[in-house]
Amino acid sequence: MPTIDLVDLSQLPPPDVVEPLDYERLLAERKAKLISLYPEEQRDAITRTLELESEPLVKLLEENAYRELILRQRVNEAARAVMLAYATNGDLDQLGANYNVTRAVMEPDSTFRNRIQRAFEGLSVAGPIGAYEYHALKVNEGISVNKGDGKGKGEYQTVADVSVISPSPANVTVTILSQKWIWEKDKDDKEDETHNGIPSQDLLDRVVIALNDEDVRPVADRVKVQPAQIMEYQIDAVLYLEPTPESEPIRKLAEKNMGKYVEDQHKLGKDIRLSAIYAALHVTGVKQVELRVPTNDIILCKDQAPYCTSAKLELRKTQTSDCSRPNPDPIVGGYDE
Repeated sequence: MPTIDLVDLSQLPPPDVVEPLDYERLLAERKAKLISLYPEEQRDAITRTLELESEPLVKLLEENAYRELILRQRVNEAARAVMLAYATNGDLDQLGANYNVTRAVMEPDSTFRNRIQRAFEGLSVAGPIGAYEYHALKVNEGISVNKGDGKGKGEYQTVADVSVISPSPANVTVTILSQKWIWEKDKDDKEDETHNGIPSQDLLDRVVIALNDEDVRPVADRVKVQPAQIMEYQIDAVLYLEPTPESEPIRKLAEKNMGKYVEDQHKLGKDIRLSAIYAALHVTGVKQVELRVPTNDIILCKDQAPYCTSAKLELRKTQTSDCSRPNPDPIVGGYDE
């Protein structure tokens, strides 16, 4: 069963309707227009006047140009608000409503946007792979949190990712990766970042019920819903720094990049590649990256998800190299057989 290919919205070119903003260009255009309104014999004098920053007329033009910049930015934001790739919060909710897709409890924009992309798959019963994925993710819409137990604290899970394979005709295996959320009384729900992705039995049962609905599952299909197999790994690296008085900003940027890579790869069937880890850690100010673990690429199947249990970065100063000795002659051309 092939994997459904969704358009990578982050790779789309910038929309033409969104205009690049340039305050200096707007100000220059206003000055040029003002000069053109004067008789030709007065234009040189007005031009010299507009070269004075302290001139009240210049201040007025600067204020007008700034207000025009703000207005154009508002137009840009309004244009982005109706595009799936850029819409957020309530604007994204409105786009989802166009496809009869509603946001689940505490569902982030990225996950909700992904479900909206799959909306047309929901027009089919769960025969195509995209339909199975859509109906499994749609379970999130029906998850409600009972906060009336008197404890004032609790947790719940939602579907984070789905993979679908057909090991044999009419047999379908659906694998579920989950997110865990923590709620407390009078506080916003927050994601439990220590959760490894193994779904609870309650969440699996919800998916089973959804996919076996008589209006969803084809009569001949036999559907098996299973939890993701979590493949744990660690990252331990040494960053050798260029000569610099400040190392903490370098550490923070490397940690941020590494955290984003780890988060992005925590999905079903996502591999952990050494080259990607090197790229994430080799930020400005880093001369060399020594990766202790992992030592090899981690290649996963569609029912497996990587989970980083620990990430350690050690910073060291680069030893000054001795460049007094002559360098060998560079190799020109290819090698002889």
